[in-house]
Amino acid sequence: MEGAVQVEAGSDVSEALLSQARAAKAAARKLVGLSTTVKNRALLAIADALVANQEEILDANAQDVERARDAGLDAAPLNRLLLTPEKIAGIAGDVRTVASLPDPVGEVIDGWRLPNGLQVSRRRVPLGVIAAIFESRPNVTVDIASLCLKSGNACVLRGGSEAILSNTVLARIAAAAERGAGVPDGALQFIASTDRALVAELLTLREEIDLVVPRGGAELIRFVAENARMPVLTGGTGVCHTYVDRAADLEKAVAIAFNAKTRNWSICNALDTLLIHRDVAAAFLPRIRERWGEAGIEMRCDERSLACLEGEGGARAVPAGEGDFGREFLAPVASVRVVDSLDEAIEHVATYGTGHSDAIITEDYAAASRFMEEVDTAVVYVNASTQFTDGAQFGLGAEIIDSTQKTVARGPVGLREITTYKWFVHGEGQVRP
Repeated sequence: MEGAVQVEAGSDVSEALLSQARAAKAAARKLVGLSTTVKNRALLAIADALVANQEEILDANAQDVERARDAGLDAAPLNRLLLTPEKIAGIAGDVRTVASLPDPVGEVIDGWRLPNGLQVSRRRVPLGVIAAIFESRPNVTVDIASLCLKSGNACVLRGGSEAILSNTVLARIAAAAERGAGVPDGALQFIASTDRALVAELLTLREEIDLVVPRGGAELIRFVAENARMPVLTGGTGVCHTYVDRAADLEKAVAIAFNAKTRNWSICNALDTLLIHRDVAAAFLPRIRERWGEAGIEMRCDERSLACLEGEGGARAVPAGEGDFGREFLAPVASVRVVDSLDEAIEHVATYGTGHSDAIITEDYAAASRFMEEVDTAVVYVNASTQFTDGAQFGLGAEIIDSTQKTVARGPVGLREITTYKWFVHGEGQVRP
């Protein structure tokens, strides 16, 4: 990649990786003062370049998909890996949306004058260098690069081996486009080696990297959280619940539960567990079984929900096994349970949820209010599908991650969430007594 150091297999990995991180650090110092005009021009150039180079991107992606399929990659990550002309157009559209958003850098958060005459304010500034380690999804390369650019951060990207060709092409295209628009050299660093030892080495570079974001499976997230020497922003693992309350509009509930599970079952905001109040279980469960059957969903049911589904037709219904509640399926499978009350539903989410996205379907304002207040989750819904948990859907253009943490940021992480603030103090000669 012209203008950025690439770590290739067989090279002195540690030396090259350190060189990349230092280059990003140097670029970050210049990015702080980069004008909004230049950043937006660069983002639009990236979007145009993605569309213009679509055939090259698709060719590289086809090779990745073929290799991953031959290696036996599961359906969910294979689905996330695949790029299409429509997906590329969507990625480019998200980059254009980022360009259209307000620049967070320099925003005055608040300010006041002290009795001694000092004028104190807080303004948004970039974090510095953000490292992202991710699996399967080539779009993450562009999403994170575009958000980091607009927020004035440099980035070091390390994608999974299954998407290495796709990511290499996307990073090269994006880096060339932003350099051509006036972005400092080195702002986008892509690690082209698939050597797994690089991840552990990257996590030691505390002086060069200000924040690391792991996006992938539980094993990757756990490894990064336990080994990183810099702050970590985690998330992505979603055990998402939809609770159909006794006061639910059942037609609305069927439509929402169908969308939350079937629109895309391989993503972290997909429905994993369906909870139904006992008063509406007999009326609701056969209806959702029929709809889910159209999409080939398997229902893993507790005893009471299974009793409501006697006979044949619709989705396959089987007894839930040990571990089916509290499991992120990433598959056309959902666990189902009948509960006696709103309290029991809230308790179930507290026991089995991961703090990602949870929903209640109800026409009862009091029940909705209690669920929203008491369910401890990053994104809580009333009468809507959990599949909306997404930076682009929330108007953020794209997202760095869907965070399940309560520090740094929570939920879809966009531009403001990857900035920090600096204190600005203006005086007229004051000295402290």
